[in-house]
Amino acid sequence: MASTQKGAVAKVDPHTLTLGEFAQQVITDQFKRVVKRKKGVLADKETEHLHQMRVGTRRLRTALQIFENAVCLPKSANAKQLRDLARVLGEVRDLDVQTASLQDDYLPGLNQREQKKLEQVLKVLINRRKIAFARMKAVLNGEFERIHKSYVDWIETPKFTDVAQLPIGLVLPDVLSPLLSELCLHPGWLIPTDQISEENAEVLHDLRKLCKHVRYQTEFFVPFYGDEFYNWVQDIKQIQDNLGTFQDTQILQALLAEELGRKSTLPELQAKIRQQQAEALANWEDTRQTYLDEGFRYHLHELLLQPTSRSTRVHPELLKSNAADSN
Repeated sequence: MASTQKGAVAKVDPHTLTLGEFAQQVITDQFKRVVKRKKGVLADKETEHLHQMRVGTRRLRTALQIFENAVCLPKSANAKQLRDLARVLGEVRDLDVQTASLQDDYLPGLNQREQKKLEQVLKVLINRRKIAFARMKAVLNGEFERIHKSYVDWIETPKFTDVAQLPIGLVLPDVLSPLLSELCLHPGWLIPTDQISEENAEVLHDLRKLCKHVRYQTEFFVPFYGDEFYNWVQDIKQIQDNLGTFQDTQILQALLAEELGRKSTLPELQAKIRQQQAEALANWEDTRQTYLDEGFRYHLHELLLQPTSRSTRVHPELLKSNAADSN
């Protein structure tokens, strides 16, 4: 697939482009996204660099999972190595998100007593980040260099399996259908809003992670489908965001209990947390009923079975989102 300048519209033909060619382009693009952020991450002046490097690492790992039957990568460049990298990046990034949320979303408007309590928690997060950043820095200056070299070597001289020569249009349903089945069979859809509890919140968190994986994978293939497919991908992103907001409140409550004790009373803060949860889950019942609807499920499977049969253009909104990746 020919690369395009920012704002351009890419053109692809699912009949002439092979699975291997597409895999090479996706892996190359995602790898470059990761590498270009390293300097900014280590400088630690703008948190966006870390965010984008983490997202890029996740997308690259997703690409390896998608194309594992088509590409032959060295062990030092496999998905496990990327998982370990994503873990240390994520540890610092999660602390950044928690700190920003406490400072911007919760601290303002609280009474003086609750503000002091929350400031105690903020100090803990700041100290944790210093430790996590040191670990991340060691990985970026050590293990990441070996990963970097492995990808540079593979991009210069890529190796493929026999499957890689198949046209991308031929294998699209085979690549995406298992992912859709996993999404539809997730037990999270069976949890009504009024039955969400501390015990089953982890199931919704797992669904959120799956939605993120589905979104990353399907976004790679938007060029081969129409607007309906693109809109479905955007819906998945919204579900991911809503469940993510709810999960953030669960993490915050656990953090408060750990640092302040479960008996600590912070009524104004708890009211804000409940408000965030209610807003995040406002559309949950409609969403889960949609995914339990037989007709909707059949339609999604039919959608994946019908990639465009001609050269198509990449949706311009996808180019924008790829230029500045979100979560």
